[in-house]
Parts: sequence; C-alpha cells; structure tokens
Amino acid sequence: MIDLLDNLLSSKIDEEKLEKIYSHLTGLYTNGKDPWGLDIDTAKATISKLYPFYSEYFKVRLFGKDKALDRPYMVVSNHTGQVPIDAMLIGMAFALEIAPPRILRAMIDRFVTSLPFLGEWFAQTGAVLGDRQNCSKLMERGNSILVFPEGVQGVAKSTNEFYKLQKFTNGFYRLALSSGFDILPVAVIGCEECFPFVYHLKSLAKTLGLPAIPLSTNYFPLPSPVDIHIGDPISINKDLSPDATDKEINKEVLKVKSKIRSLITRGRKDQREFWAKKER
Repeated sequence: MIDLLDNLLSSKIDEEKLEKIYSHLTGLYTNGKDPWGLDIDTAKATISKLYPFYSEYFKVRLFGKDKALDRPYMVVSNHTGQVPIDAMLIGMAFALEIAPPRILRAMIDRFVTSLPFLGEWFAQTGAVLGDRQNCSKLMERGNSILVFPEGVQGVAKSTNEFYKLQKFTNGFYRLALSSGFDILPVAVIGCEECFPFVYHLKSLAKTLGLPAIPLSTNYFPLPSPVDIHIGDPISINKDLSPDATDKEINKEVLKVKSKIRSLITRGRKDQREFWAKKER
C-alpha cells in the first residue's frame, strides 16, 4: 500500500502529450459554446489530476484501440463498479490512448445531474443527461456517445451478480438507427472488484425512490486493476427504421449484448489479480 501511495504521488502525465491532445480537441469542440456545458479547460485539468489514478491506482490497460477508427461512434458498454468509475476510465482511455483522441459524451442518469457540484463538474467534462433529445442532438454534431444500456441496474449489483449483464433498454439502438452511427462494443473488467463485498437493499431503495442502497465493506473504490476491451464495430441493421417494432429492435439489441458478454468472458480470462500483485 505504501508503494501504491508513492506511485500515486510520483506519477505525472506527460504534459507535452496532454497539450497536443487538447490542442486537437479544442479545434473539434469549441465551435461556439457547448449547450450542455462542456468546458475543454476543465476537461483537460481533470484528466491531468486523475491521471495517477488511471495509471497507478487502477493500472488501466486498453485492448482493441485499433478498432476505434476516425469517425463518431455510439460506444456501448457494460456498467460496473457501484459508482461511475467505468465511465471515467473509458472516457480517459479514449482521450489519451486512441488516435485521433476524442471526448466521449457519456449519457448519465438524472440523479447524477442533480448532485451538488458533481452535476456541474460532470457536465464540464463532457457528460450529458441521458435522454433521447440530448443524444440525438449530440450525434447530429458528430459527437461520439457513451451509453450504458443496463442503466443504474448495471452498477447496483450485489456481489453474487458481478459481471452478469442486466436487461438492456432498446432506446440506444433506435438512436443509432436515426444517426447511422456504428456501435462500438466495450467491456470493462476490474471495476466490480473495487467493491468486492456488496449487498443491495433493492426493495427499500424502491420504496424510498432511490436508485440504489448498497451495503458494502468499503465506500471508496479499492485499487483493482482495470482492463477495457474494445470489440469490432457493429453495423446497424439498415433494413430497420427507428420506428421499427420493439420485437425487431430487441433482436438487434440482443446481438450487441451478446458481443459485450463475449468480450467480458474473454477479458476475465486475462484479468489481473485483485490488488495487482501479479502482472500478466
């Protein structure tokens, strides 16, 4: 643990690399004021401050970066880790490790946007309330979108449900049809272990109108090594319209879910040990 602390304190991002990345991003995202509150300077400062956690605390590895070509995507991922660590790490990976870099506009729950201070900070770093209108307008502007079709149920899982995909909503696929964007499947491995012992009081949460009430041995994420796996892009079914029946849409959604499940299965075979005591 002392070594980890030393690494966190000593780890610094390559400022020259960061400057080059954000010079590129500034040209892409500063054509007028962003209606959703994205602030490039805040996003840049956030990545600089969080980089030690990305590189040393979670020891993130990104696989399949060559799958993300120079075009906008709807990035679809499993949701994992009790708190939105996954969204943060995926967003940092796409900014720091993929060429050309891009800011993923993460779709977040209304509950998150209402949090004091945090709601504004999420907006400044690129996150947006996940409703259909926002998503459509962002895609019209050519922004890549990050969605978690499991919603809150994806993160609000007890220990015995770790890595079990929950039901996918189908709205993301209708939006992909409307925009013509390919879907880029992603699997995140390692965030579940940040909270290794969790039990969710689902009935009580429902009664109180809360998204989740977790009982956990820890409420700050433990330093679990995280792997992000990008799969082959999935072309949308161009024979379908955005107004297709739920049955037709759900058939395509299951294909996306199956691909992400395969990425999870493969990724867990190469997963590093908890606490990162062994490197593979």
